[in-house]
Amino acid sequence: MIDVYTAHTPNGIKVPIALEELGLDYRIITVNLAAGEQSRPEFLAINPNGRIPAIVDHQGPDGQTVSVFESGAILLYLAERAGGLLPRDPLERLRAMEYLFLQVAGVGPMFGQAGWFLRSAPAPCAVAIERFRGEALRLTGVLEARLRQQPWLAGSEYSLADIMNFSWLRVAHYGGVELARFPAVAAWVATINERPAVLRALARVH
Repeated sequence: MIDVYTAHTPNGIKVPIALEELGLDYRIITVNLAAGEQSRPEFLAINPNGRIPAIVDHQGPDGQTVSVFESGAILLYLAERAGGLLPRDPLERLRAMEYLFLQVAGVGPMFGQAGWFLRSAPAPCAVAIERFRGEALRLTGVLEARLRQQPWLAGSEYSLADIMNFSWLRVAHYGGVELARFPAVAAWVATINERPAVLRALARVH
């Protein structure tokens, strides 16, 4: 059994989606972010960075209990544990890793910052909005170019790279991005939204 400490956020839905796609048993433990539960000592013992998601796998390597934090690390761990969501073809595996790290280093931070300055900043900051929304738009363009060439980010096969990026692109408006400008990305989001595993995962995360 895998305990998933998470919440209904773009980063928080990635792990349940991956677990559903891989067919692994898991239990959702909702972390109340508004109440600051992510900063409590018991959670920091699992994730010293104090952010969701994090997991505790009670049947980890050599049967040991192991905790993992950071969504990219978690998805890589689960993919290798279960033997799925990573292409076997070496080139497609490489592409999956590229787009996984593009999300970790670019898409998530830029969309997150754009959304915060657009919606939560105590005072308007035009230069920050221009900077982060501009990067969100640019990165969506990178995904658009790829998805015009291939059905999935890795190539011919759905992978953890799609899950990682989908979690933010499904709420692209949060970062000030209108998906109507990016038809290939919009079609890709719609296709993933209809996957049974995605529907099951979203129904479990509140």
